[in-house]
This record gives sequence, structure tokens and C-alpha cells, in this order.
Amino acid sequence: MKFDNRRLGPVRRRVAVGATAAVMGLTAVFAGGLATAAHATAGTPPTAIILGVGATESQRVVSWYSAAGTAQVVQVVPTSKLEHGRFPRHTATYSATVAANTVNGGFNGHATIDGLKKNTAYSYRVGAEGGWSSTYSFRTRDFKGDFDFLFFGDPQIGSSGDVAKDGAGWADTVNVALTANPKAELLVSGGDQVEAANTETQWDAFLAPDKLRQYPWAATIGNHDVGGKAYEQHFWTPNTDRSAPYYNGDAATRSGGDYWYLYKDTLFIDINSNAYATGADAAHIGFITDVVKRHGGHAKYTVLVYHHSIYSPADHANDADNQQRRQDFPTAFSKLGVDLVLQGHDHSYSRSYVIKNGKKANKNERPGAAQVEQGPGGVIYVTANSASGSKYYDLTAPDTTQDPNYGPDPLNPKSHWANSVESQEHVRTYVRVQVRDDKLIVEDLRSGTCAAPNAAVELGKVSWCGPDSGASAARPVGSAVDKVVIRPSDDGHGHDGHDGHDDDGHGGWGHDGKGDDHKPAAAEAAWLQ
Repeated sequence: MKFDNRRLGPVRRRVAVGATAAVMGLTAVFAGGLATAAHATAGTPPTAIILGVGATESQRVVSWYSAAGTAQVVQVVPTSKLEHGRFPRHTATYSATVAANTVNGGFNGHATIDGLKKNTAYSYRVGAEGGWSSTYSFRTRDFKGDFDFLFFGDPQIGSSGDVAKDGAGWADTVNVALTANPKAELLVSGGDQVEAANTETQWDAFLAPDKLRQYPWAATIGNHDVGGKAYEQHFWTPNTDRSAPYYNGDAATRSGGDYWYLYKDTLFIDINSNAYATGADAAHIGFITDVVKRHGGHAKYTVLVYHHSIYSPADHANDADNQQRRQDFPTAFSKLGVDLVLQGHDHSYSRSYVIKNGKKANKNERPGAAQVEQGPGGVIYVTANSASGSKYYDLTAPDTTQDPNYGPDPLNPKSHWANSVESQEHVRTYVRVQVRDDKLIVEDLRSGTCAAPNAAVELGKVSWCGPDSGASAARPVGSAVDKVVIRPSDDGHGHDGHDGHDDDGHGGWGHDGKGDDHKPAAAEAAWLQ
């Protein structure tokens, strides 16, 4: 396993060159081998460009598709230094890795932009002489302190049967969310970007909003994103491990991987939850454990992201894989000091009580409480509703005949015991998370109403729309479905006394103070072999 810490590790150094490197002599990797080109011939500009999250605040990753396998680069310059909209002669240039595209016969590329400065607007373009993309811009913020990020559940473009309507709803949510939150610093995915993994018309509709080239997208792989390689060809993610134990040897689930990144005082860990039996859950827990032990000491909060909601309130509540994960995950997450878990898959909204070791931590916590005390080992689990309106799942009543361990909440018997809030209005929503020194604030916000664009409603996939199963009028865009203030535990990490450091007071495994980490001991890492 290769990990990058606060500096670039060997994986990153291979794909990014220094800020003053020339375009000449760049290396492209494709068709399983190497080829060099002094320059690229004139051709079609790259397409499917998306800005991704980097390993730290000072990095961004750009991914794209190309018709050619020639050498390509990303050019980046402070926006203030553009000369009448043109890139100056001396422009920072980052070489790309270009690989044969297994989906459409072309090529896919990615490059890591490194060394960004805080509070700076940058402009960039992708390609080579004779084939440049349009110019796009993004802005960095402070590299420490408070920040907001937005979490989006299951756009699943194409699931309504109408790609154009699904894409319109998705584009509207992105526009609404970023118009209301222009200083949001990350866009975090709940998975299922598309309905069919290798259908590029769906990916085109997902990638259509220009905001996805201006704000970094932290991708998550869902069950509809597997079955081919398009997901990982569209999204290059930092610190990624695709080791076989995470996939039970099932090649169909191997697009993407488990990855992590540090952003300010928050450690984000993202796992591929598509495999769960015969050791995969243990492998994922091992990955999370390793990352927390290595890097938890650098973070005040740990946020875990994956697709399959273990406390599903709707159609997937009693799926066999979720029943298994409800047994495998919660105690490990509590012991590791995970603060917030963000999930998708169930196309409905829920927010859990504070859960410790798989049980409600405080029996007196009331449903819908506006403020909760996390306490050591306490974890909040959030499931996001559809961000596009392509598909909604109605809430289900707790059914102990399906899972005797997932019964009703004594305080609110219509809901499952784990969930403080369960909601479905058949309107598009997104989740805003405000990260503050002394709290996390989580809100589910409406990005649409019952009116178009709302494909599932427009096409009659659902028979009602609005609060109270349609008995009340739709609330306005921007209004809150739910809001909670989460106060962290006294130790500042939510850990049961664990702060991410070894007993000698130094950083986690192999930390030598120079920013490079090493593999854990063989006994700890046996699952990686």
C-alpha cells in the first residue's frame, strides 16, 4: 500500500512536475506501456473535465477524457496574471498520466496540481498546443480554521428513464447549493453518480455543470458506478488503495478504491462499500484503522464516507448486506473516533441519534433534537436524499421479522430505533456541513420543490409530493428539512481516549516528523497481503 502524507508520496511525484517545468518531453502512459512526445499534434480538446480533491488543501486533481494518447498537461496560473484572458508565457505546467480508455476507446488523463497558495483565485486549462480546453477557475481558501462542505446523495443520472430530466435536476441542485454557499470548499459525493456505469451519455449529463470544474469533487463509488472502469477513469482520487481484499476477488466491484485526504483539521476517509462478505468489511475496517492511526493525530474531526447506508430508513433498510454492515461497522467506528458518517444508496434522508458501539448512546436523546453531545465514541450517521430527483424511496416501517435488531424507536415507533430523523418529501435536497472549532453543524436543505425539474414527480414515478406525505404544501428552496448542532467529546476527537498517536507521544506508525509514513507492522497489516 502506498500512502501520501502532507507531502507528495511516490505515487503523486510520478504524475506531477514542478511549477516551472516545460511542456517539452512530457511522458504519457497508455495501452500498458510508455510513450514520449515532444509535443502533441493539433486535435480535439479534452472533454469530461472535472476538478477533484487533492491530498491536502494545497492540491487539486484534474481528470478528463481525450481523443488522443499524446502528451497532455494542465496549465495553472493565478487568475490575476492572465493577460487579456490568455495564459502568460511562463505558466506553471503539470504533466498528466494518460491511459487507454476501456469504455469508449479513447484515453483518460489526470494530473495533480500542487503547491497552491491559500486565498488565491487560479485559472487552468487542459490539453496541449493545438488542443486546449476552455479556461476554468477555482479559488483556494485559508488552509486552517473553519470551513463548510456540501454532501450530495445519489444523482444517479438515468434512473428515471429520462437522462435530460435527471441532468436538469442535478444541475439545478448544484446551482442552488453553490449560489447559497459560494464559499463552500468541498463537494462530497454519496455515490451513484449515474445509473449505468459505462453509459457515457449519463456521465456527460452528470458532468455538465461548470461548477464541477470550479469546486473540488470528492468522489464516492456506488453500486451503480461499478461493473466497469468509467468511475475511476472519470475520478482520480488521492491516497487510493485498490487492494484485492476490499473486493472479495470480484472484478466487477474494482473500479475505484478506498482513499483518504486531510483538509484543514478534518480527516476524510472514503471506502468502496460494494463488497461486504468474506472479509471485505474487515479489510475496510483495517484500512480505516491504518489511516486513523497514521493521521488521526493531525485532525480534530474524522469524517467517513461510503455509499451503502447502514441505518437505511427506506427500501434498503433490511437488505442482507446492510444487516451485515450493521454488525460489522459501528463498534469499530466508535473505537476509532469517527465523528460523522455520510452515506447514500437509500434515496431518502435520515440522521441518526448519537450511536456508540452500535447502540443509542443516550437513551434520553429526543427525536429531532436540535443539539446533541457526542461523547467519547459517539458517531452520527447521515443518509442523503436524491440530489437530482431521478429516484426517491419511501420510508419503511421497522420490521423485526426482516431484522430483529432493527426495530422501532421507543420514542417514535414509526422510525427505526437508530434514527432521530427520517424524512421523504419527494423533493431534491443536499446536506451542508459546517466544520467549526467547537462543533459540527449538519443541515439537510431543499434544493427544489414539487415543480420541475423533478423527474420522479414529473414522470409519475411517485404519486405525491411535499411534507407529511403530500398533505402539506412544498416548502421553499433553501428551507431546512433538518438541522443539528453536534458538540464533540471532551477529548476533541470522539475517541475512547485515542488521539491518533503512539504511546511515545509521536505520530502514528512510522511517523518520523518529515511527512513520510511507513507501512504498519506485519501483524497489523496482514490483511493487506
